[in-house]
Amino acid sequence: MTMAALKAQNVAQLSYQGKTIDLPVCFGTDGPGVLDLQGLYSATGLFTFDPGYTSTASCRSEITYIDGAKGILLYRGYPIQQLAEKSDFMEVAYLLLYGDLPTSVQKDEFIQTINNHTLVHEQVSSFFRGFRRDAHPMAIMVGVVGALSSFYHDSLDIQDPAQRHIAALRLIAKMPTLAGMAYKYSIGQPFVYPQSHLSYSENFLNMMFSTPTTPYVINPLWAKAIDRILILHADHEQNASTSTIRLAGSSGANPFACIAAGIAALWGPAHGGANEAVLGMLEEIGHVDRIPEFIGRAKDKNDPFRLMGFGHRVYKSYDPRASVLRETCYEILGEAGVKDNQMLQLAMELERIAMADEYFIEKKLYPNVDFYSGIIFKAMGIPVTMFTVLFAIARTVGWISQWKEMIADPMQKIGRPRQLYVGKAYRDFIPMEKRLEESQ
Repeated sequence: MTMAALKAQNVAQLSYQGKTIDLPVCFGTDGPGVLDLQGLYSATGLFTFDPGYTSTASCRSEITYIDGAKGILLYRGYPIQQLAEKSDFMEVAYLLLYGDLPTSVQKDEFIQTINNHTLVHEQVSSFFRGFRRDAHPMAIMVGVVGALSSFYHDSLDIQDPAQRHIAALRLIAKMPTLAGMAYKYSIGQPFVYPQSHLSYSENFLNMMFSTPTTPYVINPLWAKAIDRILILHADHEQNASTSTIRLAGSSGANPFACIAAGIAALWGPAHGGANEAVLGMLEEIGHVDRIPEFIGRAKDKNDPFRLMGFGHRVYKSYDPRASVLRETCYEILGEAGVKDNQMLQLAMELERIAMADEYFIEKKLYPNVDFYSGIIFKAMGIPVTMFTVLFAIARTVGWISQWKEMIADPMQKIGRPRQLYVGKAYRDFIPMEKRLEESQ
């Protein structure tokens, strides 16, 4: 993005204590304009107060655009629906990293490069033995991904574009390998090495479910579903985990540490853990006969129960990713041996009843991408603890693209939010012997 893109096209005025200042109004390619507040404090002595940064643009970016009111999600200008239907994850990864869709030659070279980096240093396997067998895979991912910086010293200089690039490729390539290792460790099975002849999604499934004694036959429909889920989750603008990575990266931290920080933020149930929470909710409901009871509880503002997987912080219409994944969900559920699953029947009936209820329609609480992805993972036999790990695999390409963009941005500064202090005012130290009488 050029500096001209931030050129003020208008001004807003702020009056305070008899003084009026001009605040430039800047516009990007699309979406609402922004007030340039960089000179606010020096001119007025005031900061802004915006908990959760819901009205604050922390950066400028060319990568992803969201219009929550209209249900629009674009990667580098391309609608997510078109990418999910016509593309594959490796092509989308290339798009997010480099800005344009690849030619046939560029895509082949990119895939070959990723395949060349899927193996991890053999000593990394010893890291896993330090974790308890029942450790959550996300806990393992946070530790092991951060530890990669101790192995790949030739890609830690963030001022070197070549080193930034090789770090990006390594992270994208190795994330499924580490995820597969985390799962195998948790169930006491030997690690499965990646296979260069398999696609990115096929490799993940093979590393999850293959064993030395029983070769895994990859279901093409499942591989396609995983690929589509990866595309839909690849980036989502300045969400909590992406903002965490940008904030960590603004200090000059190495890319492996930054991605580990993003994984930690993603782990939260309000973010990447939402699809895991969907399955927990379904287990709590237990049976289709109890759905009306829980629908009623969800509508009761005095009841803490909430329908997980419905509604979205950004989208106030149908999540465009959910509309794509809904079709995939029904394809998976139509398979023999899956359609009779009681929990999946419960999920589909919950969706049907909620979507016919005026309360949910009025409040625009549509099923979101987490609702459908959790159902798909469950149908495939992927354990609940691995749901957020899959999210991390997908989002790594978006995270590293955002990180690279931030490092190369001449306007980038170390992140330093301000605060509204509401603690004690200035007071003098009280000697120990006087504290009791002071308190009386």
